[in-house]
Amino acid sequence: MPAEKTLLSFTLNGEAHQVLAPTHHTLLEVLREECAATGTKHGCELGECGTCTVLVDGQPVLSCLLLAVEAEGRAVETVEGLQLGNQLHPLQAAFADLGAAQCGYCTPGMLMTAKALLAANPEPSTEEIRAALAGNLCRCTGYHKIVQAVEWAAARLRGEATAEPPREALYGSPEPQR
Repeated sequence: MPAEKTLLSFTLNGEAHQVLAPTHHTLLEVLREECAATGTKHGCELGECGTCTVLVDGQPVLSCLLLAVEAEGRAVETVEGLQLGNQLHPLQAAFADLGAAQCGYCTPGMLMTAKALLAANPEPSTEEIRAALAGNLCRCTGYHKIVQAVEWAAARLRGEATAEPPREALYGSPEPQR
């Protein structure tokens, strides 16, 4: 017996979308399989890793735990929606410039979580950044560069034109004097 399907209407990255999807599918499945928004990654599919984080009405949501029908009439933003034409979002640029993404698998979820944080709090402390990203797991980094990238992007978004990352973030610590 074929699965029951539902016609869903929602905004995806600023554009109206309608998709016919199985009623039991998660938002993650519909984004990847029906909308070709493959930047959102499958991780644990248990809501523990944050890899599938997207924004729904501006709030970070684990798309593996949200049924797609719950996105009906709502605004969904994925990592594909961050880039402005050919220009990277300041968060994307900071992650790239500082080497905050290593394998990159967790990066879309980190970026979307950080975007929501900076929208709510344009000048977060290091502790607030760490708390916001606590639900996003990365197996490659020590999180230090990720936190620095969010701090740097926040400064850029606030219009601090001279916002530069610490020299150590780009080049490492200076060699000790002998």
